[in-house]
Amino acid sequence: MTPDTFLTAENIVKRFGTHTALDGVSISVPRGRVFGLLGPNGAGKTTLIRIINRITVPDSGTITFDGHPFGADDVQRIGYLPEERGLYKKMKVGEQAVYLASLRGLSAREAKARLQAWFEKFGIESWWNKKLEELSKGMQQKVQFIITAVHEPDLLILDEPFSGFDPVNAELLKKEILALRDKGATIIFSTHNMASVEEVCDDIALIHKSHVVLQGQVTQIKEEHRTGCYEVVATEGTLKPVEGVFDVTGSTAQRHVTTYRLAKAAGVSNADLARAVAEQVEPRSFCEVMPSMNEIFLKIVGA
Repeated sequence: MTPDTFLTAENIVKRFGTHTALDGVSISVPRGRVFGLLGPNGAGKTTLIRIINRITVPDSGTITFDGHPFGADDVQRIGYLPEERGLYKKMKVGEQAVYLASLRGLSAREAKARLQAWFEKFGIESWWNKKLEELSKGMQQKVQFIITAVHEPDLLILDEPFSGFDPVNAELLKKEILALRDKGATIIFSTHNMASVEEVCDDIALIHKSHVVLQGQVTQIKEEHRTGCYEVVATEGTLKPVEGVFDVTGSTAQRHVTTYRLAKAAGVSNADLARAVAEQVEPRSFCEVMPSMNEIFLKIVGA
């Protein structure tokens, strides 16, 4: 285990009857980063999360937590936001928030002070004495996120945290997740939304059919899956393929500009490509089209 690693799961196996949910799964979660846990439904993500939270016991394999074998006392250092929300609908929001924070070791006074600061940050001070059932799904999600983070855990596990949020509140939550990371928290972020992976995650592991099929830094993974596709926006001329340099795979004409999609030939430098383009058209912009995480996801899972 390297000093930069906060949590590792090694060769985790979990079976439910004849179904194997996890088959020798290993992940390494770097310290102080957002680690995306990705995969289609039924891949095994939730089972792994439950094992990391000590809700479920693996049949075999080990978890190492902050440099030592994972133990029951370490659970206090985790904040877990499950996909299935679990607050008490009839209780007042502030009352149950203080109660749940006390279960994480905070005194009532400290819990109330921290919660009020979070409520102000999210602009929800007026919700303190409302019952949970009076709030919308998105409002309830805000409250549960606050309860998950209020004890300042070293490890946050967020399962589909943007579920139920409109774009404005999703952006607010994303900002807070990144702020927690920047303060030193390690975050495991489980989601189906590949767009949020691009915006939030530093590293990912993709689980498919009970196995890890891809793992690493997001930037490195995107680099490894480069396709040699480029996009040129030009204002004058018509761009045609140049043998041995590039092919034109598509174009879209608008009022004043045309956007071309190019496939660069192997071994051709970007400088040579740009020169060949400029000989035919007047470029307004020129860029490589990097594959999105959604495209990589579909490519690997589809295969």
